[in-house]
Amino acid sequence: MPDRRTFLKSLTTPAFAAAAFGAAPIAEDDPANIKFAHRLDAHTISDDDMLFLQQIGLRHARVEFGDGPTPLEKIRTLQQRFAPYGIGIYSGVHYAYRRTRVQLGQPGRDQDIEEYCAFLRDLGRLGIPISSYDFHPANTYTTRMVTRRGYTTREFDVTDFRRKVEKQRFEREYAAEDIWSAYTYFMKAVLPAAEKAGVKLALHPDDPPLEKMNGVAKLFTHYEGYRRAELIAGGSRYWGLTFCVGTWSEGGDKMGKDVFEMIRDFGGRGKILEVHFRNVTSPLPHFVETFPDDGYMDMYRVMKTLREVRFDGLAEPDHVPQLAGDRGLRRAGTAYCIACMRSYLRRANQEVG
Repeated sequence: MPDRRTFLKSLTTPAFAAAAFGAAPIAEDDPANIKFAHRLDAHTISDDDMLFLQQIGLRHARVEFGDGPTPLEKIRTLQQRFAPYGIGIYSGVHYAYRRTRVQLGQPGRDQDIEEYCAFLRDLGRLGIPISSYDFHPANTYTTRMVTRRGYTTREFDVTDFRRKVEKQRFEREYAAEDIWSAYTYFMKAVLPAAEKAGVKLALHPDDPPLEKMNGVAKLFTHYEGYRRAELIAGGSRYWGLTFCVGTWSEGGDKMGKDVFEMIRDFGGRGKILEVHFRNVTSPLPHFVETFPDDGYMDMYRVMKTLREVRFDGLAEPDHVPQLAGDRGLRRAGTAYCIACMRSYLRRANQEVG
């Protein structure tokens, strides 16, 4: 039998704590944990912004490089700027894929696709593992800005969109099969480059998930759209999802699978690569974007389900609402979102083990 001193000492050990209160949470910097990041503009990020991100504990970034020339050295230089702050670029975005010629299947698209492939090759050379993209060439994200709980945020109302905003964007209407043809052509050209570079492609759903907007059909508004895209990719491990919780919550029961079923399906097979962690007030026909703790979706349950399928990819705030005094990077709102996410993650890791 151990003596009294040995027994009392054992009460303070991690092993006892794990037995008494559940396993200790996984360390935030453990590679097996979810990686928190923020969406950043490569052209406007300042050293002061980087210091702020370091101060709130971020170690990763998703960087959007826009639509202009993005040579290898430009990406490398930004990597080097981040390094003293302990932050690495985990996801890179270049909008060559958004060009009309690509997304509508028009002449000249091969030039745009090659520019995107060159970007993927550069990401691979620099060890950046993900590139996120979307495919909705005539999208409208919001109908107006509103105030909720005193903060400024985006609203979408289907009636307002149809009556006040919608217009035919291009020279003709584009049916779903037109856009599927363009997407298939794009994916067949880009996926081999991504595989060779070792960079995974993360497809964002259509936000908001309406069947058609501004005369163009949308594809990734429900589960079956993602399944068809997965089949086009032929099961490649370099094809996956940027799973936007906000977008999927906007669709409600019209999405084919709910948020949690999507996480268990695609996340359970390692196909969720990046998560946009956003909440909304309600499903369509009307919603307002909110902070994680202020919408109808149970965001703690979302985080817990991600950990149940052992998701270890990138998660970031999305469309951060504007708090008093916030400009640019919206530091107060960003810090608020990250604090919510960190508290959810720590509890989820304690409960899931």
